[in-house]
Amino acid sequence: MELKIAYSPCPNDTFVFDAWAHGRVPGAPRLDVTFADIDVTNGWAEGGTDTHDVLKVSYAVLPWILDEYALLPCGGALGRGCGPLVLTRDAHTDLTGRTVAVPSERSTAYLLFRLWAAETVPGGVGEVVVMPFHEIMPAVRDGKVDAGLVIHEARFTYKDYGLHCLADMGEHWESTTGLPIPLGAIVARRSLGAGTLRLLAESARASVRMAWDDPEASRPYVLEHAQEMDPKVADQHIGLYVNEFTADLGERGYAAVRGLLTRAAAEGLVPPLGPDALRFP
Repeated sequence: MELKIAYSPCPNDTFVFDAWAHGRVPGAPRLDVTFADIDVTNGWAEGGTDTHDVLKVSYAVLPWILDEYALLPCGGALGRGCGPLVLTRDAHTDLTGRTVAVPSERSTAYLLFRLWAAETVPGGVGEVVVMPFHEIMPAVRDGKVDAGLVIHEARFTYKDYGLHCLADMGEHWESTTGLPIPLGAIVARRSLGAGTLRLLAESARASVRMAWDDPEASRPYVLEHAQEMDPKVADQHIGLYVNEFTADLGERGYAAVRGLLTRAAAEGLVPPLGPDALRFP
């Protein structure tokens, strides 16, 4: 059996899937891998015409796709101390009526930002501009926008642009809920059947555990696709986004996902989830 899978070239994904993608997970289906940023895979999942069997998507897109896709209980990214940041040129910027750049409106980062703004920016932010992730920090630095919402390795590099962290969306989420931050999910087509879905979950879990057991084995794959990222930053990236929730969502992981999407639905940001929407076969 060979399955088509799409995930990002980010270090956490290549670290997690290295063993499986290279045929080192006993009994796992062969993988035909496509690399694509998460905003692209989100669009594929929503579009209904994608041909991939398995996708890495944002948890934020689940309410639109769970009729067709099942959430796998492993392989994704949740964590603590790894939330998106709102960056500004001035550490004391008031965002009321200000323009904010975001990498996507179909992302956990965006939902966390809107939930944070609803509580802390009484007058409401101004225009929200979607732009490619790599353009956001330069746009804030150059005054093209008043603030930017950033993710991933920008946590480690924003000071290089002379920017300030106005707020940490993860800190806000964790302090108000006590839950980890749900970021990226692994989903698979329900049409594959319950047996295959369970095999996929077992394969993803085995792959991440093999990566933990022998981190050096995945390093060539990680660095090959890390887009010229410094190896130390790649290691920090993996350390933040690959953790116990990657091996198994568990009770706390599922609570985090339901909590995020329930709060977002209450704000009118996503459709409400059905009671069994997250159930895995």
